[in-house]
Amino acid sequence: MQRYLISFDDGTMVIPEEDLPAVSEAARAVVREAKAAGVWIFGGGLLTQQASIVARDGSVSDGPCPETKAVIGGFSILEVPSRQEALAWAAKLAQACRCAQEVREIMYDPES
Repeated sequence: MQRYLISFDDGTMVIPEEDLPAVSEAARAVVREAKAAGVWIFGGGLLTQQASIVARDGSVSDGPCPETKAVIGGFSILEVPSRQEALAWAAKLAQACRCAQEVREIMYDPES
């Protein structure tokens, strides 16, 4: 089984405020379905905020501003048998969240 990161850009999920409850429920329904199917690992939405970058020496600096650089708005990590299945789940998330999803395989690490 492979693990996949399914994510979307913060700027692509533009939802009218009156539609937010329906979009939230649709997204949660996909998460419940993924959990019931046994493929859900972890996921969630990210607050729009400036990132903090921690360098190798431990120093901290301000990261990209969401207004000036694409940042992840939310993500899901699923464990599925194939890329095709990951793409199928991404299609469900795209429909629920009303925005395109990026799908990337997570490199295998035997200790994770």
